[in-house]
Amino acid sequence: MERKVIAPLFIPGIIFLSLATSFHCAAQESPSPPARQLRGPSRSAVYDDSQPSPAPDFQMLRKDLRSQKKQTIAANMDLTDSEAEKFWPVYDRFAADLAKIYDTKLALIAEYLDDYQTMNGDDAEKYIRGRAAVEQDVMALRLAYVPEFRKVLSGRQAALFFQIEWRLDLMINLQLAQTPVIDP
Repeated sequence: MERKVIAPLFIPGIIFLSLATSFHCAAQESPSPPARQLRGPSRSAVYDDSQPSPAPDFQMLRKDLRSQKKQTIAANMDLTDSEAEKFWPVYDRFAADLAKIYDTKLALIAEYLDDYQTMNGDDAEKYIRGRAAVEQDVMALRLAYVPEFRKVLSGRQAALFFQIEWRLDLMINLQLAQTPVIDP
């Protein structure tokens, strides 16, 4: 029996090391100030995948990922004490709502990993539609929270927050891209 693990999703070290790089535009016509690079949390997690690991405790891994995500946001937002006092309660509500959506996404992926080798066409379509619905839910949540974050942040600060949040989400999705693809 092949053991399937979605632990790569929870490799915060890889995710946050990747944040040290920035996205550069290859075709810039005029010199511009250097792009701002995201700073990761002060501690980094190291993951050794050369040895088989026991079944991960997904609750613990999710909690650690959420904690490191929050640390990365804190390290990059440069909020004053007054701004932070207003920002973090909104962020915590956003993160809790987002976690519910991610839990649905992880359940879909876990089910996919269990069945991808034997699923029929209808099951495959159900999976695709489920993943698409999750992505729509994530975007709808972000858009719903824009006014909430704008109440406590300037427009530029809100844009920075969402840029950081999107990049972190891209890193997570990059790890999800390592799941096997279905064989037609």
